[in-house]
Amino acid sequence: MDKVETNLSHSININGRKNISISGVKKIESFDNEEFLLETVMGYIVVKGESLEIIKLDTMQGNISIKGRIISLGYIENSRKKEKNEGIINKLFK
Repeated sequence: MDKVETNLSHSININGRKNISISGVKKIESFDNEEFLLETVMGYIVVKGESLEIIKLDTMQGNISIKGRIISLGYIENSRKKEKNEGIINKLFK
């Protein structure tokens, strides 16, 4: 998903730890069935869970809906994002 350069509002809605909707998403950095790393207008967010998958993606509005078992959600700083990406690269070459 390319960066969206509009004034987006940011909100998060979790329904029963099974569905999560996030608005204000600028870019999807990475994702798999256990973790999503998203850049939003309010910073980077990591969503962790099990059997995660995208059920709706609106790149023009900056909205994403994910289903699966939500275990955690947290904002991270840019320095932690860099460490996380280095960790992924290290895992690939082990």
